[in-house]
Amino acid sequence: MTGNPFEYDAGDSIGYHREASQLAAMMHEGNIQPWFRMVDMMKHGFSDMGYVFYLGCQYFVTDSSIFIERLFKALFSAFTCILIYRLAKRTFGEAVGRMSAIFCMLMPNLILYCGLHEKEVEMVFLAVLFMERVDALVRLRNFNIINIALPILITIALFSFRTVLGVTALFALFTTLMFSTSKILGMGKRMILIIWVLVAAGYFIGGTIANEVENTWNDRNINQEQSLEFRATRENGNKFAKFAGGAVFAPMIFVIPFPTIIETPGQQNQKIINGGNYVKNIMAFFAIFALYWVIKNKKWRDYLLIGSFLIGYLGIIAVSAFAQSERFHQPVLPFELAMAAFGLSLVTNREKKYFTWWTALIFIAIVGWSWFKLAGRNMV
Repeated sequence: MTGNPFEYDAGDSIGYHREASQLAAMMHEGNIQPWFRMVDMMKHGFSDMGYVFYLGCQYFVTDSSIFIERLFKALFSAFTCILIYRLAKRTFGEAVGRMSAIFCMLMPNLILYCGLHEKEVEMVFLAVLFMERVDALVRLRNFNIINIALPILITIALFSFRTVLGVTALFALFTTLMFSTSKILGMGKRMILIIWVLVAAGYFIGGTIANEVENTWNDRNINQEQSLEFRATRENGNKFAKFAGGAVFAPMIFVIPFPTIIETPGQQNQKIINGGNYVKNIMAFFAIFALYWVIKNKKWRDYLLIGSFLIGYLGIIAVSAFAQSERFHQPVLPFELAMAAFGLSLVTNREKKYFTWWTALIFIAIVGWSWFKLAGRNMV
């Protein structure tokens, strides 16, 4: 409907496409400038460079084919379903593993990004691959340098896509190595892995990446305040947006964003994903129930890897400028669905009534969100 193979207001998508096309063209000309540029970017800024160079190398081979890139996204997304099955099967059992894969396969939000030129599909794939490989590593009886190096290399790739994603991956890895139960990870193997990971992380993930992590942490409050102020003062903005923040988003971080059931000018992309957000709102009940069950029954150490990544990433997003942005929830969505599948397997007739109350609560929240968007624009 836009006349080109991109979404509405496709600033990032077109930007990635143009930069990758330029990179591929220089490579075809035998120009080594892109590699000097990559080294320079690694010295001064690592985050967000990974997708451009991946796409540029792909364009070099495929003659800047948008269609082939979309096919690759479909393959990455399909393989993500297989990886989440493996991870959930080892963590929760065969039935939950199958449900997790089916939920990911049918999730509208994950399907949508296969048709966009954003980097979310690759980020989701790398995040799930990292978690699956770490889970396999801690469960292996015998392991080698390759088993250890692969999660570290994937972590570096995650840093090159988004800083907070790499931080969350390291947090989940160290949390698992430190606190997982002895039936999963023995003390001798635990110490060996901790030493190896510390040495590798110190060597590979230092310097520029460490500075980016520090800057991201120092700027977290300023970035959120500036983003909310911008949303409140821009054209067709919501004057109430500036009153939101981490204290508002944190209690709802598993559920948001809510779908919009009113006409809002300039939000065509949001309309496409409204149904997917509603599915996420409903599935959040089972994910929250699973976490409640794990804590209540003191089983949290058995499910530490998925739990620490899920809570760690959502916690960072809650205090960032992107808490209400569906796009920034993508990397953790497969793990939410895996927890939802586990929660669904735990629900008995006694808990079913709470799900009915939950759906009523979601309806009220969606109506309230719609009123918020109207009132903030002086339309009610």
